[in-house]
Amino acid sequence: MDDSNRSGNAVLNRVVIVDALQQNKTVACATAASFVSTLAGYPLDSLKSRLQASRVPMSVPSLAVAVFREEGVAGFFRGLWIPLMTISAVRAASFTIYGNTKEFLKTRDLLTKFNFLNVAGAGGLGGAMAGALISFGSAPFELMKIRRQLEFSIALEKGQKCLKPPGTLQALKDIIQVAGFRGLYTGFRLHFLRDTSGTALYFLEYDGFRYLMGRRLSGEQGDPPTWLPIHPTLIPFLCGSLAGVTSWALIYPLDVVKTKVQQRALAGKPRRTVLETLHRLIRGPDPDHPKPVVSGITRLYRGLGVSALRSVTTHGLLWTVFDYVSGYIDRLPRKLED
Repeated sequence: MDDSNRSGNAVLNRVVIVDALQQNKTVACATAASFVSTLAGYPLDSLKSRLQASRVPMSVPSLAVAVFREEGVAGFFRGLWIPLMTISAVRAASFTIYGNTKEFLKTRDLLTKFNFLNVAGAGGLGGAMAGALISFGSAPFELMKIRRQLEFSIALEKGQKCLKPPGTLQALKDIIQVAGFRGLYTGFRLHFLRDTSGTALYFLEYDGFRYLMGRRLSGEQGDPPTWLPIHPTLIPFLCGSLAGVTSWALIYPLDVVKTKVQQRALAGKPRRTVLETLHRLIRGPDPDHPKPVVSGITRLYRGLGVSALRSVTTHGLLWTVFDYVSGYIDRLPRKLED
């Protein structure tokens, strides 16, 4: 093959690749961003789940030291591969549904005026639709993640000693063997409610923050407001972090209840209602000697600090990488330079 044929094939391949990336830009951006942010935030997510399930109050550093001593570095990343793969797919689908919902509203001339309420409202509706639909696919994988993260505490609930935690496939088989395939949707109603409301709040806040920070109708970033003169490249991280932290703080008690309900079910103990679980978390298990309400609410928000740190890290990185990859794809030339 002569040089001209090679050059022609290279140009054709380049055009095909660039076209594919541009046509599937949302999927490419969300997948890359999710991979980076999930990997960076997973150790903090693991500590968050352990703090929520623990009966003994512990500081984050103390818990981290205990996990390292008992399980080594691998303990912080137990169950990583499931969310690393699935969360990337879920976020790609979530961003696609969110974008398509906003496009649907636009074609119906709904929430199209370029002001804060309309921009945030469209983002919230897109997020609610994404969270509701995605929850059906993500629930089993999140249950498996919690199962892997809480191997030792679940074994303790059963009165057993977990010398060697089962692998992901074995844990999956154990759940199906005990409760059938329906067992993979243990706590689904709470999961659905958390994801729908949480994702709605998240996208509502992110789009609202980006509007306040100078994003134009075209989607390009304009000059930051005079009251917060920061470099434009930092705006996605700032807005993503704020949206992640504040939306998560609002739904955090619901996530704690969900984790406790799922932990109890995985340990094979009799199920409690959501209200009963919430009451026991706030007032304690002894009705004759209830805990002070303030102490109970503090218990309900156990792990929020590490969860907030995780949200700052993961959601800030998520939108930073998303915007970077999006801009990179937009700048790709379709032809090779001479």
